[in-house]
Amino acid sequence: MQWRISSLVRTFVSPDSSLGELDAQSVATLIATASDVALVVDADGTIRDAAFQSEELAGDLDTSGEWAGRKLVDTVVADSRPKVTHLLADAAMHNAKPKWRHLNHAASDGRSVPVLYCAVQVGVDGRMVAFGRDLRAMSALQQRLMTAQETLERDYSRMREVETRYRLLFQMSSEAVMILDTQRHRVVEANPAARALFGGRQDQASGQALGDIFSADTVESVGAHLNAIRADGRAEEFPARLARSGAELLIAASLFRQENTTLFLVRMTAAPAEAARVPDVKRNLLKLVESAPDGFVVTDSTGNILTANAAFLEMAGVADEDLARGESLDRWVGSSGVELDVLITSLRQRGSVRFFTTVVRGEDAGTAPVEISAVAIGNGGQPSFGFAIRNIGPRLQSEPRAASAVPRSIEQLTGLIGRVPLKDLVRESTDVIEKLCIEAALELTGDNRASAAEMLGLSRQSLYVKLRRYGLGDLATNEQN
Repeated sequence: MQWRISSLVRTFVSPDSSLGELDAQSVATLIATASDVALVVDADGTIRDAAFQSEELAGDLDTSGEWAGRKLVDTVVADSRPKVTHLLADAAMHNAKPKWRHLNHAASDGRSVPVLYCAVQVGVDGRMVAFGRDLRAMSALQQRLMTAQETLERDYSRMREVETRYRLLFQMSSEAVMILDTQRHRVVEANPAARALFGGRQDQASGQALGDIFSADTVESVGAHLNAIRADGRAEEFPARLARSGAELLIAASLFRQENTTLFLVRMTAAPAEAARVPDVKRNLLKLVESAPDGFVVTDSTGNILTANAAFLEMAGVADEDLARGESLDRWVGSSGVELDVLITSLRQRGSVRFFTTVVRGEDAGTAPVEISAVAIGNGGQPSFGFAIRNIGPRLQSEPRAASAVPRSIEQLTGLIGRVPLKDLVRESTDVIEKLCIEAALELTGDNRASAAEMLGLSRQSLYVKLRRYGLGDLATNEQN
C-alpha cells in the first residue's frame, strides 16, 4: 500500500527500509492509533470501516456498526454536507496539500458531535482514510467562553445603567451633596445644589479644601467630625457655617469605597430655625434614652410602634427598628393581647401607669419578665403613649401577696388526702386557683372590674358572681357606681 501525501513539511526519507513490510493489521493499528476516529472511505464516499479511540465517542456516533456501507455525507448534519464533498475532493487531488475540515455528525440522541477531519488517498483504487479529532472538549470550552463573555457583557451593561441612574440622581438632586477624599478633606465632586451653596463652579469645585467652603470658626469642627466618622464609622449630624454666605447647615457624612479608595459622602441641609432647633440638653436626653439599658417604646393611640430604642429591640429579638415600626406592641409585650388593652385603657383614664408587671416575648419564642411604666402624651389631639420597659428577671423579688397563700392552701389540701374524696379535693383546688387568678387580675387592673373580666375571658356578670362567691372586693359600692 502506497501513501500518497504530498506537500508535507517533512516526510520519511526511506519508508521502505525503515518501516519494512507492514501487514494490514499493523497498518490498521497505526491508523486507529493516530486519530480519535478513523474512517476507510471508497472513492464514491461510502464508508467501508471505522475505528474509534473512545467508547464514549463510539457510543455517540456508531454504537452498532451502522456506518458501514453508508455514505459519509449521510452521517453529518445538513450544513456539513458541502464540507464532506470538499474533503473527499481534496484527498483525490494527489498534489494538493491535505486540508482539515470541521464536520458535525448527527448523534443518535439528536445532538451534533464535532469532529475535525483530514482525508488522504491510499492505494490505487481511490480508497481514502479520513483521520478525525474529537472536538467535543474544545467545543464545550468555547461554549463556556461564550457564556462567560455574554455574562460579562450583561453585568457590564447593568453596571453602566446603574452608574447612569445614580449619576442622574446625583446631578438632579435638590439636596446638596459632595464627595470628599478622606486623606486631605478636599472636594472630589459636588452636585449643582452643593455648588450653589458654596459658590463653586463646575471647573472650580474639584480640589476645594474645607477652608474654602466653611467659615473659619467651624472648619476645625467639621474636620474633627469627619475624622471621628472615619475612625468609628458612625454617621451623626453636626452643625457648620458656610464661609461665603454665613448660612448655617447641618452636615451628615458617611463612608463608602470606590476603586479601593475610601471617600466621604457629605449631605448638607439647611439648619432648622432657632425656635424649632432641639437644645443640646434635650439632644443629650434623646441620646441617653436611645442608649439606655431599659427598653423605651413610643406608640400611637392604637398601640402601634412609632419608635423604639436598642434595648427594647434586643429584648424582642428584632434586628432593626424598621422591622418593629408600625407593628402592634402586643406582638412582643404581654402573655395575651388583653394585657396591652388593659394597659392602654388605664393610660387613657389615668394618664400614667407604674409598675405594670408582664412579660416580653422574643422572636426566638423566649420570654422575659418585665415591669412597665407608661405615660400618655398629647400630640395635637392624637395622643401617643410612651413605655419604659425594665427586665426584672435578674431582680430578687419578694413573693407577691397572692402567692404566699398557695403553699398553705396546698398543705391544707394535702392533709385532706385519705379523708376527703378525690373529686372534692379537685373542686377545692380549682376554687383556690380561680380565686388567686381573680385577685391577680384585679391587682393588675387597679380593681377595674371590666378590664379584669376581659383579661380573664369572663363576662362582667360572671365575674361579679365569682366575686360574691369568694367574698372579694366591695361589690355594693361597685354596683352603686
